[in-house]
Amino acid sequence: KKKILLKIHYIIGIDMAKSKGTRILITLECTECRTNINKRSAGVSRYLTQKNRRNNPQRMELKKYCPHCNKPTIHKEIK
Repeated sequence: KKKILLKIHYIIGIDMAKSKGTRILITLECTECRTNINKRSAGVSRYLTQKNRRNNPQRMELKKYCPHCNKPTIHKEIK
């Protein structure tokens, strides 16, 4: 049964020993929402995106719109 499955995987192109891809999902969180008490609404802005771990091994920072602060702010990658 195992040999048949391996043959099927080989035929359709699935590699059994394939490593993890280089693209990973990350969460970006607003840096001003944590410290700002005069924001428009309660909560913290978070965005879900992907990054290539080979090209960007360090933590990512992007300027994105925060609906809680009502302006574009720096969003940092969190674990």
